[in-house]
Amino acid sequence: MHIEVLKYLKEDKYISGKVIAQELNISRVAVWKQIQRLKEIGYTIISDQNQGYCLHSRPDLLLPQELQNGLSTCYMGKEIFYFPEVESTNLTAKEKLLSRRKAIKEGTVIIAEEQKKGKGRLGRSWFSPRGGIWLSIILYPPLPPSYIPRITLMTAVVVVKALRECTSIEPQIKWPNDIFIKEEKLGGILTEMNAELDIINWVIVGVGLNVNIDYQDFPEELRDKSTSLKEVLGRKISRVKLGQVLLQKFEKYYEQLKRKEFLPILEEWKAYSSTLGKDITLDTGEKIIQGRAVDISPEGALLLRKEDGELVQIISGTII
Repeated sequence: MHIEVLKYLKEDKYISGKVIAQELNISRVAVWKQIQRLKEIGYTIISDQNQGYCLHSRPDLLLPQELQNGLSTCYMGKEIFYFPEVESTNLTAKEKLLSRRKAIKEGTVIIAEEQKKGKGRLGRSWFSPRGGIWLSIILYPPLPPSYIPRITLMTAVVVVKALRECTSIEPQIKWPNDIFIKEEKLGGILTEMNAELDIINWVIVGVGLNVNIDYQDFPEELRDKSTSLKEVLGRKISRVKLGQVLLQKFEKYYEQLKRKEFLPILEEWKAYSSTLGKDITLDTGEKIIQGRAVDISPEGALLLRKEDGELVQIISGTII
């Protein structure tokens, strides 16, 4: 009910408790109780005996009502599960999919203020304190499993474009799934799927972004490798606004991908890449390969030219 009350509160404009009570068909005492609940969550609400209630400020929380207020998507983020803290948003998404207690709609978002056991690629841990954006999106793409690398590359383009729209920074993509500003890591993507031979049952796309995190909050071993938007810009930014733009762009690009129009997305990825044209050492999990990253194939594989001239395609790996 407090979410319904919130809809009537405006910044710098008073509304009486009587009007809210009439609109919601509840008592004025019930309105007062819900106002107190909103204050407990973190909303600053001014009360005036004669004028009523006025919303003064909103909390820096990724609450569903905040993300969905003004979110111009058809289905992305229309269902949001919010948690102050989870082990991992990808893990929580997977649990919801596997429990089958309730049908989970495509575009459902799992979002948390903090992850205690954030997951990176290859089972690595991901530092995920308060102040970041840690979310997972549930998808049911009508595509073959071979499209998974393309979904990851698409998501990287979405993140970069959202960052460029909301800030003055120009981040780059380090193949396959890391977002960098200069030489420091700003975020990452973790894509997981459940599939059969020729069909994807579901995909979970996890996105982690260091937003309003202070330098001293990073563990010492990460301070020379990682950064946050706050550190780069010298100020906090609206996580809610960034989250909204990210979801809006995700829906747009995902619809394009479902139409199998990947090549324009790939061209954008190349434009933002910090990997192409460089000599790199790559760990595929089975062997170490050295060579020059020359291109990305239409299927999303990295094309690496070895010193002997051989051109190899790498679907998955880590740049050392």
